[in-house]
Amino acid sequence: MTTRESPPPDRRFLETLWHALGGDPAALDRVTFTGAGGLPAVYPVTDLAVASVAAAGLALAGLMGAGLMGAGLMGAGLTGADTVVADRRLASVWFGYALRPQGWELPPVWDAVAGDYLAADGWIRLHTNAPHHRAAALAVLSVPAERAAVARAVAAWSATALETAVVAAGGCAAAMRDAAAWAAHPQGRAVAAAPLLSLDEAGQGASQGAAEGRARWRPDPARPLAGVKVLDLTRVLAGPTATRFLAGCGAQVLRIDPPDWEEPALAPDMTLGKRCARLNLRDAGDLATFRRLLAQADVLVHGYRPDALAGLGLDADSRRALNPGLVDICLDAYGWTGPWAGRRGFDSLVQMSCGIADAGMRLLGRDRPTPLPVQALDHATGYILAAMALRGLAHRRDTGRGVVGRTSLAATARLLMEGGAGRGDAPPLAPETDADFNPVPERTVWGPARRLRPPVAVAGTPLAWDLPASPLGSAAADWG
Repeated sequence: MTTRESPPPDRRFLETLWHALGGDPAALDRVTFTGAGGLPAVYPVTDLAVASVAAAGLALAGLMGAGLMGAGLMGAGLTGADTVVADRRLASVWFGYALRPQGWELPPVWDAVAGDYLAADGWIRLHTNAPHHRAAALAVLSVPAERAAVARAVAAWSATALETAVVAAGGCAAAMRDAAAWAAHPQGRAVAAAPLLSLDEAGQGASQGAAEGRARWRPDPARPLAGVKVLDLTRVLAGPTATRFLAGCGAQVLRIDPPDWEEPALAPDMTLGKRCARLNLRDAGDLATFRRLLAQADVLVHGYRPDALAGLGLDADSRRALNPGLVDICLDAYGWTGPWAGRRGFDSLVQMSCGIADAGMRLLGRDRPTPLPVQALDHATGYILAAMALRGLAHRRDTGRGVVGRTSLAATARLLMEGGAGRGDAPPLAPETDADFNPVPERTVWGPARRLRPPVAVAGTPLAWDLPASPLGSAAADWG
């Protein structure tokens, strides 16, 4: 009697993702992984990286292929010519920073106060990059924005008590828990009980005229998402990663930020292929502009907490009434059920909450929280969101009906941790070479830069970006 060998971690991750996306298992045979080595992490980050970019590539290939009506709501077929090639090494590096400035420097990623602090009974991370989040943490601690003063104040608190107080004040913080504590926590249990992602048909379909127009739409292999309008209501990394991928497929991406939001260290990398505008959604005129944009969009990707959108009159039912055929892709940090559903959060905070930073500290023998070498939860979730949007477009093209998709950073953390923890001693990635980069430099407003080649290729459908990266708020709030 022979036993079937378990597939390697990268293949297992892809199988899990493709199953969650409702894909035909036979399509997995069209995926090839190339490259060697891995990031030095206690969890299989490189395997997750290459699997998530492959899932996005496979969803793109499915959109291009024939026989999109398959088994189940989101079934999709691939023709024999469709092939997806995902590079382990390039995927790993894209999970860090894909841009290399030439003759200029990026500003620091982190605010001077942000980071890990030792409390009276353990570690806590304060996320203070946004001014209002920093103000909330400093108000709770009653200290100025000086790291030494913050450290002294934190030392007098219990980590979980300070986490609770900062979150209640409108800030962002996470006490460090180990995996067992997270598994026993009510939110950890909620994440474990929920699916990795959900994709559900929504509403009664678009109007007859809109449905007929969408039914006539067929993707062009050269630019498969040409003519598709994507409204990007996300910030920092996961959502922008998704919309950057969709822009590379030819989508017309319009990113909307509030008037006072800046991401100086991230914008050169994350705004590639997009137009970036500003709207104050608390202003009646700007909200009316946003509603017009939303009514004309094909895809909405957003990371707003549900109560925040509802307070603007844009809850799920209102969005559906405004645009019945919308592919509505939703992201949050800690999941959509449980006591922390809708809690503010970021990749680095989720790593603290769910046990990843603790595992890094213990397994590597460090004396402080040791997160992953890249913000892998953000980037992997971004490619998952892109795959969800592509699956939703395929379904809408075939039925005229919209789709609502949901996932979270905590769900991606669970997927990664299910891959098993170790000491992170995989062979290292090879150094970068000129062959890793696009041959033509990118001319950004900050200066020239080199950008890595895409980490995934779909036969006959090259990823390419029509616009260089641009500052937030540099475009008008219209579809151009």
